[in-house]
Amino acid sequence: MKINSFYPVIQTKQVAATASFYVTHFGFETVFETDWYVSLKMNQSTIPFELAILEPSHSTIPKSFGKETSGLILNFEVDDVDAVYEKLIKTIGLPVHLDIRTEEFGQRHFITSDPNGILLDIISIVPPSEEFSSQYNEDIWTESNQGKNQ
Repeated sequence: MKINSFYPVIQTKQVAATASFYVTHFGFETVFETDWYVSLKMNQSTIPFELAILEPSHSTIPKSFGKETSGLILNFEVDDVDAVYEKLIKTIGLPVHLDIRTEEFGQRHFITSDPNGILLDIISIVPPSEEFSSQYNEDIWTESNQGKNQ
């Protein structure tokens, strides 16, 4: 199967506010917008990232699934997590659910959230400890982290 696109869809009653949050703080651009659905795209990297926001009561959602999204974590991998922390937490004042720290498994990160309480894990890749280094599939890990802090 060839997949041409893959993106999360956040179901929320706050469609406009949620879309505005991702445009303002993460650089997404609006591709399509109605009062019940917004399609966002980020073209600032080599891979264009997409995100959609959808009113949960819309007729395209089966009735038994028309609930607001919960239990979701969106990971945003960035070059300089400390700079993003300074901007989003210190300057803008987004909530901190996990303060910035370096993990032995190869990440420096912090967790904040969007207006719906969806967790946003902001991550920079760092070298893992020796203990965790052996856990990685070296060929895939090296290929996916070309040009990043290793």
